Amino acid sequence: MRAIMVDVDGVLVRGRSDDGRHWSMSLEADLGISADDLHREFFAVYWDEIVIGRAALADRLRPVLRKIAPHLTAEQLIEYWFSRDARLDESLLADLIQLRSSGIQIHLATNQEHLRAKYLLDKLGLAKHVDSIQYSAQIGAKKPEPEFFRAVVARTGFNPSDILLIDDAARNVQGAKAMGWSAALWTNERPLHKILSDIGG
Repeated sequence: MRAIMVDVDGVLVRGRSDDGRHWSMSLEADLGISADDLHREFFAVYWDEIVIGRAALADRLRPVLRKIAPHLTAEQLIEYWFSRDARLDESLLADLIQLRSSGIQIHLATNQEHLRAKYLLDKLGLAKHVDSIQYSAQIGAKKPEPEFFRAVVARTGFNPSDILLIDDAARNVQGAKAMGWSAALWTNERPLHKILSDIGG
């Protein structure tokens, strides 16, 4: 194993900074917009094209907010979202930093759009702890699509057998294995060293 590809949401980042709950839990109380309305009018309609880079987050969000929350700008909602969906798993991050110091490359492998990918690297400071980020909007395909895994191999130069994916979605673990990667389901119950031991890493 030469590289560990780590999922972000549900693995390295786990909800709100103060309590780990979903970032939109207090959305209506804080910003006066219903999380259900936002999901129905925005995420359910536009997220699939945004997350693979075919549409820009703010461009799709602005007309939705004019309809359901005209008092809010896209920038205000995005800042609220990103800043609250930002609780790092410090224990896992420490383990990854230690592994990276031993020569194993650490990459983020995540379904993200461009703005949050940048936020993760710059504002959350992950850039200094990983070798790269491989994300869906950049690649044009998302996990568990085969194109995502092929692109990561091509971009990094690793053989599929060199790579371990850590992910909290079973479909992504299965997709990675189908492409020749090693992969482990993250449940937040077993520490990383136990997972590596179990797969012979």
